[in-house]
Amino acid sequence: MREIFLALIAGIIVGAVFKVVRLPLPAPPVFAGIVGIVGVWLGGTAASALMEKILG
Repeated sequence: MREIFLALIAGIIVGAVFKVVRLPLPAPPVFAGIVGIVGVWLGGTAASALMEKILG
């Protein structure tokens, strides 16, 4: 839970700094970003399962 809180705080700080400096936010559109995160998680989970199955 602590890691989630720290990630949220870091994201808020980065977002605020980018707005103050008037740069575009370093994030994809909301839905595309969520789908990308889910894809990364699924790929990592599948790779772990495959490696466990192959290596025993």
